[in-house]
Amino acid sequence: MTEQAGSATIPYLDISSPEFAMNSEAVRDARSRSWYAETNYGIGVLRYAEVTALLKHASLNQGSAKWPDHHGVHSGVFYDWWTRNLLVLEGDEHDRIRRLLNPAFSPLMARRLEPEFRALAEELIAGMLDKRERGESIEFVADFSEPFATRALCAMMGLPHEHWPFIASRANTVGHALSVTIKEDIERVDHAVHELYEFVEKLIEERRERPGDDMVSTLLQASLQDGDALSGEELRNALVLMLFGGMDTTRNQLGLLLQTFMRHPDQWDALAADPERLTRPALEEGLRVNPTTRWVTREANEDFEFNGLRIAKGTTVHLFTMSSGTDPEAYPDPEIDIHVPSRKQHHTFGGGVHKCIGHYIARADMSVALPLLAQAITDVRCPGGDEWLPDSGNHGPIRLPIEFSVR
Repeated sequence: MTEQAGSATIPYLDISSPEFAMNSEAVRDARSRSWYAETNYGIGVLRYAEVTALLKHASLNQGSAKWPDHHGVHSGVFYDWWTRNLLVLEGDEHDRIRRLLNPAFSPLMARRLEPEFRALAEELIAGMLDKRERGESIEFVADFSEPFATRALCAMMGLPHEHWPFIASRANTVGHALSVTIKEDIERVDHAVHELYEFVEKLIEERRERPGDDMVSTLLQASLQDGDALSGEELRNALVLMLFGGMDTTRNQLGLLLQTFMRHPDQWDALAADPERLTRPALEEGLRVNPTTRWVTREANEDFEFNGLRIAKGTTVHLFTMSSGTDPEAYPDPEIDIHVPSRKQHHTFGGGVHKCIGHYIARADMSVALPLLAQAITDVRCPGGDEWLPDSGNHGPIRLPIEFSVR
């Protein structure tokens, strides 16, 4: 429960409604009236300054651990994995596992992978151009973003790219567990997690016998000066999380980046003309205004007061990262502009101790793909037939047919 001392009427948002959308006038209106809104699942924090502060607030824990329990799922393969992976751990256990995983997600690892990301993007773009030449329709998710995201994971893990359809299929199934329909889908979700466990078990054994220059080998070889290392269970849990999270978020974000620049074709053409200078701002601006992660969730670990609001222990606190990324108080001209020399840091990858561990890799692969796409195609448009995930939680295209001209 929450209580605002001396407050006016606080906006209310029904975030479980099928009609709710983060990119809506209702959210923008609520943000103009208050720094937070009441919701049917705790509170939603709307503005940049408050999201920034609460991302690192000591009285808040990561809030997704109880997601299965909230929806009537209390056991099973998915439940056991979800409640033990890095995403929901806290305190010393979280810090230790994250420290051991960090070498596999370092800026150095990201730079080493860039040539493979480039070759992969060029191959997939060539495939789209060939389909267009033959008069075939092009669907961006199937023809580019999903194979790129999944095969980039294969490159990271030193896997033959033939495994990508299996990984994508199982990761897509696990994604249903993050929907309010989790209980209806849990049987097939459990089966998909079990198959991913079997897959990574074989992969770990192969890397123990034949280590290579890849993430899994790095994790197996990495140890701290005190001799600490990931247990077998910790490594399996982490690799399953990477297979799921790495594919899902990059695939969605690439589709959202293309959607953003379809709405701003002049900036797409500017990126194509000067990729060396404009790739980084183009990516960061796209992430800021149209992120796949629309909010991140925290839970109060004690009673505390923030900004005059008394927040009780156990309260769910949604940090609306998308809303914060277009807050006029932080971004006086919030529309995307890749020519602006600097912006406040957006929170698409979260923040604090739970900031996305894979953000260097994600930025690396998308920084390769985005300018190559811009240099290859222009006048990008969707003729219709597109399908989208709900504009809440994690958002992105399920299907995105596109037409374009070749540069």
